[in-house]
Formats: sequence, structure tokens, C-alpha cells
Amino acid sequence: MRSSFRSLLPALRAVAARCPPSQVCTSLRTYATEAVPDYEHKPSHYGQPLFQSHPHLRQLGQMNSHLGFRPEEYERRRKELMDSLPSNSVVVLIAAPVKYMSGSIYKYRQGSDFWYLTGFEEPDSAVVLEKNASSRGYRMTLFSNGKDSAKEKWDGPRTGFDDALNLFKADDALTIKAFPAQLRSMISLYSNVYIDLPQSPRKNARSTKSLLRYLSPPVNPRSEYETVVESLSSSRRKPLTPLIAQLRAFKSVCEQQVMRMAADISGRSHAKTMRFTRPGISESALAAHFEYLCSLSGSQRLAYVPVVASGPNALIIHYTSNNQVVQDGEMILMDAGCEYNGYASDITRTYPANGSFTPPQKELYSAVLSAQKALVGLCTEAEGLSLHDLHRKSCDLLRQELKQIGFTLHTGDLERVLYPHFLSHPIGIDLHESSYSDRGDLLKAGMVITVEPGIYVPPTAQFPKHFHNIGIRIEDEVLIGEKHPVILSVSAPKEIADIEGACQGLLGLEPI
Repeated sequence: MRSSFRSLLPALRAVAARCPPSQVCTSLRTYATEAVPDYEHKPSHYGQPLFQSHPHLRQLGQMNSHLGFRPEEYERRRKELMDSLPSNSVVVLIAAPVKYMSGSIYKYRQGSDFWYLTGFEEPDSAVVLEKNASSRGYRMTLFSNGKDSAKEKWDGPRTGFDDALNLFKADDALTIKAFPAQLRSMISLYSNVYIDLPQSPRKNARSTKSLLRYLSPPVNPRSEYETVVESLSSSRRKPLTPLIAQLRAFKSVCEQQVMRMAADISGRSHAKTMRFTRPGISESALAAHFEYLCSLSGSQRLAYVPVVASGPNALIIHYTSNNQVVQDGEMILMDAGCEYNGYASDITRTYPANGSFTPPQKELYSAVLSAQKALVGLCTEAEGLSLHDLHRKSCDLLRQELKQIGFTLHTGDLERVLYPHFLSHPIGIDLHESSYSDRGDLLKAGMVITVEPGIYVPPTAQFPKHFHNIGIRIEDEVLIGEKHPVILSVSAPKEIADIEGACQGLLGLEPI
């Protein structure tokens, strides 16, 4: 061994003679476990995740371009909107404002309509779409903050104007500071100006002053915005949100795929949270566990504050306190869903805390489940039903099921006490995409709705005592088909055997 080492000494001395001392040290001192970090994509050059800055998302299959969709998908949406408008029209959309809590910024979420048409996620931005006679059918100008190295040092990267042109397919990209003057100039050329004023704090009240505050970065004089507001207040202004709502009601194949992924993440998280549950655990721990599981699977945020209602708490429809302890023998009603790549999911499951239904729990659960499955089967275009029709059928079905298990129902007992909420709502980018939808409209293929019948039995004498303080709701997301419905939330256990199997670990699920 020593002789072998001595034979290498002349070669080592020759290397040392050719290198400075620091280089010798660098050349000779390496570690078997040393890894060279790849900083090519850190920090990002853009104000949101893109393939160019987050290539690992392509490998995970999470995104095609920016947050789930190729630029062609956003182009299709814009073109469909602009083709529906009369000539001499312009569309103006403004990004959602930044919101604060105790002086700190909430995690920012872009305005739904703005994101639907652009895919652009940065605050302090706006877009103007001018209808024209080009082959594209419109001209798109995107306003944003652009690059600012001083502010990016504190707040993170922003997308530059050149990238806004290339990645978001704008015809022009300008600073948001130029927006008021540009807007005044643009809208003066058109007789139809599609824009929505922000909602004032008072319900159903609109105010030009609220728009003034909404459009006013502190860098420009207020008088400049007053002129813009006066222009927007003319008779030329048309409502924009109802038109976009009509487009959003029908989900493209790409949207359906993303919504299925959101539902899969939430459904698996429901199943694993069932396995994690045990008597003595807090409702808040179950809510936290669900959110943790969703985040591990790529969800950006929860779609809403979850309901984790144990025992009699399940009789409170929107119980979000989640601050009590789960007791042995109770049922847990969990209404929880994540948001994934811009789309919400909404799933409710009710299951036994100790993993086994009691006979009364099983009997009432079976009644709700039977009605829910029958209602899902009606979610097709061929049935020719509206949401109102489905709700009426849900009342009929639940009434039949309850009578079979011993309920004697009088007028108002079902609709006012046992089942006080509506059956369904449209879902998509927003949890409730129903502000501009009519419950009397017929369901069409491509729509996505929830189906969520429930029964909540108070401890009063007119109802069988062994069902007192039991609340059960079963909610699925359903894609309306022409002849067959598609349950997007199929990953969440719903049958009694599957729920008990998930709770008891018989399905091969682990709590993480």
C-alpha cells in the first residue's frame, strides 16, 4: 500500500507545481456526497409558475403552460367572448385587489374572470380587448407592473413586458401606470364598453367612487382617474360579468381534466382523513390534516373554509368553528375541498369517528345515500331537468326514504327543518358559480354541478329519538353528460363498506 502511494507522489507534485495553492486545494478537496445545486431556475424570472421557471411541474403533469392550460385555451376563451359582442366593442378587466390581514398580505388570488381570460396572476394589472376586423378578431393590451429589481428584492419576481407579449399572447404590454390615460383614449373610440364596476360595501350598490379607489395607485394624480370614471359612467357601459358567466358555465375538456384532478386530490384526502380520525382528536386537527394532504398533492389552497362537524355540530349547515373534540360513537360531517390550478372542488362525506356505523347511523345514512345516488343518475342533458327540478325530486326522494325508516312527516318538517338547504350549485373557478345562473335553466352537457342532499335531525319529539342529533350530507361533483353523468369526486369513499374500510385501514390507505 505504501509503495503504491509513493509511486503516485511524482504525479501529484507535478500537478501542484502547475496550479496556484488555492486551485490545488479546490482540485483535490471534494466529497463523495457533494451535490452541485442547479440554480438555473432560481429565482424565477416570472411573477407566477410557468414551465420556463418550474420545469418539475411538467414532469408531474400538473401544468401544460401557465397554471394548467396552454395559451390556446385562453385564446379560445377570449375569441369566443369577442365573437359574441357587437362590432365597435371593447372589453376592460381589472385584476383583483391585494387584501391585507393585520398589515400583512394574504396569499394573493387573481380575480376569477380576469384569470379566465388571461391566465395572468399578478396584482395591479388590467387587460383591454378591442374588437377589430383582424383574423384574430381583437387586439389585446395587458397592463402590469413589469420588472422592478428593487421591489422584486422584497416581494419576489415579476413578469416583464416582453414575456407578457410572448407568454400571454398580448399584442401590447404596458405599465399599469399608463392604464388610466390609455383607457380614456381607448374607450373614446367605442360605442360599447364592457366593464363591471366593483361591488361597494353596501349590498347591491354601485358607486363611481368605489371604482375611483379601485383604479388608483398612489403614484398618479386623482384628477386623471376622475375623467376615466366619468367616461365609464356613460350610457355606453355594458355589463361584462354575465357574458363571461355564460362561457364559464360550460367546461372545456381541459377544464374537465383539471376539475377531475382537483376532485381526486380532495377525494383521496377525505379517505386518508377518515383513516386519521379517532375519538379524542380535535375537529381542527382533522381540518389541518385534510389541508396538509391536499398541499402534498399539489393543491395551491383550500377552496373554502372546511366544515368538520362532529356529533350535533353537524346540524349547523355552515359549521366552520371546528373547535371541539370528537367523541366516541359520533359521526363526523366533513365538507372540504381544495383548489387546484385555478379550479375548486367541493365534496362532503359523513363517517363514524370510531370507524363503525351504529344501526341508527347506518339506517339514516343509507336513506340519504339512496336518494343521492338516484339524483346523480338524473344529471344528464337527456333528462331535460333544471336545478329547480332536481331539488324538487330530492325532496320527494328524501321524503320517501325517511318514511321507510319510521319518520312521520308533517307539512314543513322536511323543507324547513330536516333539509333546509338547496340541493345543488354550479362549480368551477369559483366554489359557487351561480351569481348569474338561473336555477330554472335546463342542464346541458359540459356543466359541472354539486349534488348534496342532507338530513339534519334535531332532538325534538316529532322525530324518532334514535336519530336525534345526527346530521348527514353526501356531496359529489357531477359533470353533466348528454346521456350519462360523470362523478368527478369518485375518489372519496361513499358506500358504507368503503367508508368503514377507509376508517379501519382495510382499503390499504394510510393516514398520510
